[in-house]
Amino acid sequence: MTAQASTAQASATAAPWPSIAPKTPPLPESRPETLGLSRPRLQAMSDAFKREIDKGTIPGVTVLAARHGQVGWFEALGRQSPTGAAPMAQDSIFRIFSMTKPIVSVGIMTLVEDGHLILADPIAKFIPEFADQKVGVVSGGKLELVPPKRPMTVQDLLRHTSGLTYEHQGDGPVHKIYQNSRVRSRKITNAEHAALVASFPLVCHPGDEFNYSRSTDILGRIIEVVSGKSLGTYLTERILAPLQMAETGFSTAEANANRLAEPFAADPWTGDKVALFNMLEQPIMESGGGGLVSTTMDYARFALMLRNGGTVDGNRIIGRKTLELMASDHLGPNVQTNGTLLSPGHGFGLGFAVRREAGIAPFPGSVGQFFWSGIAGTFFWIDPKEDLFVVFMSQGPGQRDFTRTLVRDLVYAAVD
Repeated sequence: MTAQASTAQASATAAPWPSIAPKTPPLPESRPETLGLSRPRLQAMSDAFKREIDKGTIPGVTVLAARHGQVGWFEALGRQSPTGAAPMAQDSIFRIFSMTKPIVSVGIMTLVEDGHLILADPIAKFIPEFADQKVGVVSGGKLELVPPKRPMTVQDLLRHTSGLTYEHQGDGPVHKIYQNSRVRSRKITNAEHAALVASFPLVCHPGDEFNYSRSTDILGRIIEVVSGKSLGTYLTERILAPLQMAETGFSTAEANANRLAEPFAADPWTGDKVALFNMLEQPIMESGGGGLVSTTMDYARFALMLRNGGTVDGNRIIGRKTLELMASDHLGPNVQTNGTLLSPGHGFGLGFAVRREAGIAPFPGSVGQFFWSGIAGTFFWIDPKEDLFVVFMSQGPGQRDFTRTLVRDLVYAAVD
């Protein structure tokens, strides 16, 4: 990824990618049997996804399963795009949307480790516009604005208890304010986006509820303010380049146009139009909540770093105890989750969902497993108990819940 050239105050147009981008080095491989993975069961997983592709559920997928730090299964199935003949490839490029969040969350925690901030810091310390933000309370059918019980903190942003929201997470009066704004624009700066979000009411008092939100976009802006660098530049220097994630960035080069994974134009189940951003277009806003594009192997290197406790190839990205804190539940029993996004038996840490119980959830896993996904169909998880990590990539927004469960069911069935 070419470093973005913008300042902390405004993300200017980045320098273009080189015409020949460096390739991401592969991870060590081994036969699945030597890693405690059943080859017949992994083949059954492959067959299941082939059936879905043949039914027209999704154009294509990639699945990478690694155990004990080595890749035991890496497969690309189907087509890269439903309108083209090119097969899905191991180096196809995907919009990873909210799988950007764990990378940015690690980024903010590097600033914590450097002593530039602490988790209890109020957001207004870095972005003054948040000092006067109010909570929107519906009373008598009208939206009333009241002062928050306490300031929003960095920890609130990381665990989505900030009181911020996403425009698609509801249809209440605050959500409508988001919906009727420029908050989705890729043509505003990170500074402008943060100021806009700060002008909206909160949906609840900070700390009271888990509401999936634009919180990580605000973390991205804090990275810019504290580091004096654009978000893209900081992520490149501290995470992407040390991990040799050579093909992860907020856009990709025109030379890679033949490697872009694309969805169906209309959802195969509902018929709704599917419109995703152009991966070749460099955005002005570098969205910390959902703007990165990446490849399966690139993200696998990030996952390996998480599995390793913060290092890959001798490069330490984050401290072991810091990562342990991030992968722990930070909601506890008193924070309302409102039935959103988090499956039963799960909580949320500092950038990841965390499995709290072995049962209750309608899919397998281990206590202590942590993970997240992207709205276009990408997904990854780390299972420390089984020493397992998996990266799944597709571009099927409407099928994402189904494919996440399917790949979990089938990979865990292969664990000996």
